[in-house]
Amino acid sequence: MSIRQRILFYFSLLSTAVTGITFLMIFTVFSNYRREEYQQRIKDHIISTISLLAETKELNHNLLQNFGVATINKLIKEKTLIFNEKKKLIYSSLDDTVIKFPNGILNRLGAKYQSIETQEDDFELVGVAFQFNGVQYYGIAKAYDAFGYSKLAYLKNLLIVLFFLFLGLILIASYILAKQISQPIMDMASSLRIINIETPNQYLQVPDRKDEIHVLASRFNDLMIRLKESFNFQKHAIHHISHELKTPISILVSNLEQLEKEKDAEKLRIGIKNQKEDTKLLGDMINSLLEIAKVETHAKLSFQKIRLDEIVFDCLTDTQKLHPGFNFDIVLDPGIENEEKLSVMGNLPLMQMAIQNLMLNCVHYSSKPSAKINFKAIRGELQIKFSNPGPGIPKKEIPYLFQHFFRGENSKGKRGFGLGLVLVNKVITLNGGKIQYHYEEDAGLNTFTIYLPELKK
Repeated sequence: MSIRQRILFYFSLLSTAVTGITFLMIFTVFSNYRREEYQQRIKDHIISTISLLAETKELNHNLLQNFGVATINKLIKEKTLIFNEKKKLIYSSLDDTVIKFPNGILNRLGAKYQSIETQEDDFELVGVAFQFNGVQYYGIAKAYDAFGYSKLAYLKNLLIVLFFLFLGLILIASYILAKQISQPIMDMASSLRIINIETPNQYLQVPDRKDEIHVLASRFNDLMIRLKESFNFQKHAIHHISHELKTPISILVSNLEQLEKEKDAEKLRIGIKNQKEDTKLLGDMINSLLEIAKVETHAKLSFQKIRLDEIVFDCLTDTQKLHPGFNFDIVLDPGIENEEKLSVMGNLPLMQMAIQNLMLNCVHYSSKPSAKINFKAIRGELQIKFSNPGPGIPKKEIPYLFQHFFRGENSKGKRGFGLGLVLVNKVITLNGGKIQYHYEEDAGLNTFTIYLPELKK
């Protein structure tokens, strides 16, 4: 059963049940009201009859008959029995209606019950114990509420007609409602037929109204973006890894074959050293690809308050161990008055990896053995600039800086695989920031700037 059919079925069933129960309650309330109202009329009739009889001093036959004729039209098919304090019959109305069990009601009247209301077939039966001028009387009356039953029958027919009318309206409303609710889902399903990971810039249309469909479409588009990024990474990774690994592995094999034939011990030593470096470089490339994959899949990432200046100084210590002749000048802007300005929420290991890569990038591409790291806090952002002297990156290459395996003209003759900046960009983006490159022509500096949101108080 489709969602539209379920909505139609359940809404129609619920609405019909509520309408039916409501109409049944209305009919029941009016039925009880009719019975209570008519029984009260019978009770008033009995009391009036007892009062009239008690005030009549001579209870002769003609007077009783005239009384019966005078009162016969008050209630339809009415039968009234009046008893004295000894429960002996002293009056019976003229109607031919029969009270089946008057003695049973009469015996119950008195100490326990002052009045009894019940029914015999469609007739209302009422018994009353009543004192008048200190004398106890008992009255039993039975009558048929023709007018009340006719009104009840009219109400019943009216409710049945209204029920089927409401049922038709409910079905129409249910169909329209089910269509309106399910139509966006159907449209979404239709759109999904032409949307796949390989189709560029094709996403679900997000409705303007802020409802569950809006949330679902937005979450799906976010998921598609992540899937496309992962798919593109996988596609590029497989292509480039197969290409990039093929060449160094072939070179390694070729060099090993040459080393097997080499007789000179010095050349053999140099060859083994080069092989060791090339093999280590190959391992570094594989590790970099694994780290990028981990970042892109957000695997087991936790965020905490971290100090960026402390990370930079820790990475500086490690960098100087590898490149002791290279100097970094670290400058804190005077506008940074406390440590909170240097703190952000981020993943510590990944941020260390990104900072380390940017510092090594300065080392590898600087024309002088020095670089500058500048901290600045402005407009709720912490900016960290990594600047090193050297020739600038051509403008045509800047859009490709953060793409997998891209290496510009300034990378010629340098070892690497074009993955460092990719990893840095992924890490900074994951930590809620961004990274940009620009070349300061006047100073001849290549500058990578990290923008990270300051820690919220």
